Amino acid sequence: MAFASFDRKSSSAPVSDINMVPLIDVMLVLLVIFIVTAPLLTHAVKLDLPKASSQVNQAPPQKIEFALDASGQRFWNGEAVSREEAAARFAAEGAKDPQPEVHLRADQAVAYRFVAETLADASKAGLSKVGFVSTPEEAR
Repeated sequence: MAFASFDRKSSSAPVSDINMVPLIDVMLVLLVIFIVTAPLLTHAVKLDLPKASSQVNQAPPQKIEFALDASGQRFWNGEAVSREEAAARFAAEGAKDPQPEVHLRADQAVAYRFVAETLADASKAGLSKVGFVSTPEEAR
């Protein structure tokens, strides 16, 4: 790379050397900055921090086995209940923290109305973890 000179007294040929002085000046300034800041990055304060365990002590949520037979009879953990009693129990369980899981087992011959009523009662009580339990098909 050639640079021209405004000095007409010397030769009229352009200078073919790169001026290294500005590059060296910048490098020296950066070197001084890094020498000054490097000890500040490794400076640490000695502290005696308290020890704490990271394990969470939460009780696993309970589960409610709710079943509907073919005639529409409701069962709460194997105990026969009416719709009103089931709704009252759902309301009591919905107020707990953590909320229990509801495992709903319905006979395949039960009318959908009974399943929909059960889901509505659970939803009104604030229960959001409702799962349907079924029997898997056998391999043919």
